[in-house]
Amino acid sequence: MITLQWIYWLVGGYLAWVALRGLLDRSNPRRFGNALFWGLVALTMLAAERLPPAVVGGLVVVLACLAGFGALGRGHYDEGSSAQREASAQRLGNRLFVPALLIPLIAVAVAVPLANVEIAGSRLFGAQQTTLIGLGLACLVATTAACLLTRSTPAAAVEQSRRLLDAIGWAAMLPLLLATLGSVFAATGVGEAIAGLIRMVIPVENRFVLVLAYALGMAAFTMVMGNAFAAFPVMTAGIGLPLLVQLHGADAASLAALGMLSGYCGTLLTPMAANFNLVPAALLELRDPNAVIRAQVATAVPLLACNVILMYFIVFR
Repeated sequence: MITLQWIYWLVGGYLAWVALRGLLDRSNPRRFGNALFWGLVALTMLAAERLPPAVVGGLVVVLACLAGFGALGRGHYDEGSSAQREASAQRLGNRLFVPALLIPLIAVAVAVPLANVEIAGSRLFGAQQTTLIGLGLACLVATTAACLLTRSTPAAAVEQSRRLLDAIGWAAMLPLLLATLGSVFAATGVGEAIAGLIRMVIPVENRFVLVLAYALGMAAFTMVMGNAFAAFPVMTAGIGLPLLVQLHGADAASLAALGMLSGYCGTLLTPMAANFNLVPAALLELRDPNAVIRAQVATAVPLLACNVILMYFIVFR
């Protein structure tokens, strides 16, 4: 049976190889920082469940220190000449998109129609988090397809992915860390504290004010956390469920959907959403790291304002 642990081992082995390659890259003046950073991430993927929680927490602190003190850098990579890359792109054409398109197709196939497939009476995929298992397998198949399409080797794929990781730097880990923040906040009672604060500062009998607080709160917490999924449990537990749904009878499904849209507006405005805003700037080698955010302000702010009005008229039908 293929379980999520297999995917963790696969990712851990890949990152360990990236760390080793980074250590051997003498053209990178910060190669030891790169090797230590990705080596520690690989260790958490390979053995975190067998390490004491305090040790894992210490590793996260070390990773934060390495990133905060600028210990990561870029080295030399075999990218080929511009003419070679242009010729390869023209030769392959739209076939270049095939590996990328395989990822969602295979991930959905594993998560939905193949989720409960059995061979000789045993499940093919683990029953827990099958979607993540499918995503991991999809990335593996897509990498194989890319190698066959471009007539490259797996070693070349790892080398090019190392180039991308070094270009992104520590920000590549930010979505993973921020994804845990919402559950941590919810477990520590942040939602209940927000509900108490809202009751103190705004009139809870006013529906529009509560809708405004929920929508703006979703956007603001998303900007802080960098992830709307992390902000959702906090704001919904604090304002959405107790004040809008239970007190004023708002439709929970509509409120949740439009609340997430408010969070997505916040995603467009924050560097904390590294995978959406910092990563594209790094990959495109833009001089202004916040260029993507600046381009999105004109969309995010009007969309958030319209969503507040839309939420008010829809959730109280």
